[in-house]
Amino acid sequence: MDPEHIFKTETKFVETAYIKNILNRIILYLQAGFPVHLSGPAGTGKTTLALHVADFLNQPAVLIFGSDKLEIPDLIGGEIGYKRKLIVDKYNRRVEKREEHVQQQWSDGRVVTACKNGYTLIYDEYTRSRPEVNNILLPVLEEKIIEIPEQSETFLKVHPDFKAIFTSNPVEYAGVYKSQDALLDRMITINLENFDRETEVSITVAKTGLSWEEAEKIVDLIAAVRNLAQGKMRPTIRGSIMIGRVVKQNTIPIDPADQTFREICYDIIGMEFSEWGANMQTRIIVNEALSTKDSKEQKNNEDSLKSEDFTKFGYGLEQKSKIRKE
Repeated sequence: MDPEHIFKTETKFVETAYIKNILNRIILYLQAGFPVHLSGPAGTGKTTLALHVADFLNQPAVLIFGSDKLEIPDLIGGEIGYKRKLIVDKYNRRVEKREEHVQQQWSDGRVVTACKNGYTLIYDEYTRSRPEVNNILLPVLEEKIIEIPEQSETFLKVHPDFKAIFTSNPVEYAGVYKSQDALLDRMITINLENFDRETEVSITVAKTGLSWEEAEKIVDLIAAVRNLAQGKMRPTIRGSIMIGRVVKQNTIPIDPADQTFREICYDIIGMEFSEWGANMQTRIIVNEALSTKDSKEQKNNEDSLKSEDFTKFGYGLEQKSKIRKE
């Protein structure tokens, strides 16, 4: 097992009420002995949540990235060659005894490493691996044993501290296989969508260094694009972070009237479109979102001024009333 695949996760993490609710459920299920499956579109924080849970549990994590090139030996291990040992024993000058031993070498795969040592297995985008490869996990998750045919001990008992977290993207994504029902039946699935507004703003602030008010403007813009696109494009929190970092690094005003800011939004949000004519569609939707956002801000400013005028006017009446009474 390559040491670079065993690590302690980072502790820096944004927690809101929305995130805490999800984390609590994940930990409850894991502590009850059930593997957890985090399913949802890209950009919904599946991998980050999984890594944070492993850190909370205070145990190392073994990370596997799903791929159609992944084979069973990558998960359970395999032979890596032979070890040769030669012993030469000289009784005297004329007599010499030689013993030679050749032993097959075995290297544990990542699943076996996690099962042996009680680590947290994080299988990221496991549905990108072929279903027949993932079948090796069925007895691990149910009977708590793993089969290693080439070893003298054919079956290995899973460590009681072993835990597993799986993540997956929707089946309509390119390169994603449909997971076998037998595997899904052994997991508790939590379906994730886009974060709530407070969480998206908090993450954008933490990842970009923007103020809360600046981050709100970008998050609200992304939300407006989602609503206007009606499912054709679904920009995630990653879009907010990208826009935020670019404008922060280059001191660009978050202003719909600023042409550079608009072009940045076209480029970053437009990544959601891949078909011909996407550039024009992106500009139409982003322009409409920016106009809606600009109108709301203008209305909020007007309401604020009216409220301020009313307060002043009310204060004047109150003062006149006091004067009359005196």
